Amino acid sequence: MKHFAVSGAIPSEPVLGPQETLKKDQDGMSAQGFKRFRRRAPAAAAPSSAEAEAEHRLAAPSAPGSSQLPATLPEPWNRIRQIPFDTGTGAQNHLPLVSRFRTVPAAKSFDLLRTRLLHTLKARGWKRVAVTAPTAGCGTTFSAVNLALSLARVPGSRTVLMDMNFRRPGVAQAMGIPVQADMGAFLSGAVPLEEHLLRPLPSLAVGLNAAAGQDAAEILHSSSCGAVLDELMLRSDADTALFDLPPVLEHDDTAAFLPQVDGVLLISDGTASTAAQLAACEKMLAGHTQLLGVVLNRARKADSPLV
Repeated sequence: MKHFAVSGAIPSEPVLGPQETLKKDQDGMSAQGFKRFRRRAPAAAAPSSAEAEAEHRLAAPSAPGSSQLPATLPEPWNRIRQIPFDTGTGAQNHLPLVSRFRTVPAAKSFDLLRTRLLHTLKARGWKRVAVTAPTAGCGTTFSAVNLALSLARVPGSRTVLMDMNFRRPGVAQAMGIPVQADMGAFLSGAVPLEEHLLRPLPSLAVGLNAAAGQDAAEILHSSSCGAVLDELMLRSDADTALFDLPPVLEHDDTAAFLPQVDGVLLISDGTASTAAQLAACEKMLAGHTQLLGVVLNRARKADSPLV
């Protein structure tokens, strides 16, 4: 049953049926009354020229090429700016990107590491991985960048690589990307995701950092950092996020950031890292996050990159 609201005063006369109304019109409507009726209820006036023009604009279809807002905005991932990228530019900075040489043993090793890592993450429902090392010079950035490029080749996947090494940011240089980004501003919430991240590949987004900072641990400890990263994972719908972090045994930055990740890949230098250093890293990580594995870099034999 439909309900209608009626405005105005309630008439004092009783409601008449159709026959009674017709009879009253025939018997009680005089010529003078009819004239008064016409003056009281004139015919609808023709619309003015301005009103007609407005109605025409509303009814007429938009001209081709006219600017109109889209019905829905693209999702955040597609709003991240794409940039030209050559996987061979890293060689100019003495940091080769192995994706340029798909047949070399190093490229095959990163693909094997990628597959093992994805199996572990999928089995446990994890997405966030920190990449760090016991000391500087072990190849953390080299490993993080090449692993990200390998992950980005998985069909239908999305990978995010974040340069969280405020001590010595190096992802931009490794990838040959000019950078003016401020990771600290992004983690504070001052810069939105679409303005900070770049997409060198359709399936890879990178968050870069232009300058080193001494208050890195404080930034990574902040509540805004965790909230921003939660929003990053939600809005980007990334399958895997890699965070390039400074050495475990040299700064407290990595320890401050551990609550934000599901696991850690530890990069070991086969020519410099010691068993005591690896044991110290394992002790520091215990109880805070999961050690996913130790990647042996600069090994004499590349039979397996994951020990």
